[in-house]
Amino acid sequence: MAELTRGVRLGVDVGQVRVGVSRSDPDGILATPLVTLARDLTAAPDAVPSDLAELAALVAEHEAVAVVVGLPVNLAGKHGPAAVHVKAYADRLVDVIAPVPVTLTDERMSTVVASRRLAERGVRGKRQRAVVDQAAAVEILQSWLDAQRRRT
Repeated sequence: MAELTRGVRLGVDVGQVRVGVSRSDPDGILATPLVTLARDLTAAPDAVPSDLAELAALVAEHEAVAVVVGLPVNLAGKHGPAAVHVKAYADRLVDVIAPVPVTLTDERMSTVVASRRLAERGVRGKRQRAVVDQAAAVEILQSWLDAQRRRT
């Protein structure tokens, strides 16, 4: 397989209330937290929700070559209601940021792992809720980057 093309990638953890965003370095080695966006659930059906518009702006600002969205597959490996919701979000994102590709990746347990790591560092309660989405986005992007490296 060809080597991973150079460029920043954004990782996205889509939640019902917030969207966590992380970014990689241009060499695709390390994912770091970027921002948490509030979901815009009030946009008209034909309008671009503000969180998708903000994501598009981040793609442009960081000159991202790809966006990796965590797909919440349940422990049995099935796609439940949350996965259907995330797929719909990713489909809208594809339209907003084209031609930048959007990749879905299994994010099973990313929020659990992120919460545990934050708690181990003494980040709890409201402080944790404020950053857990970014931390989950880091877990999603980092595991995807690691998987890409293992393939080469």
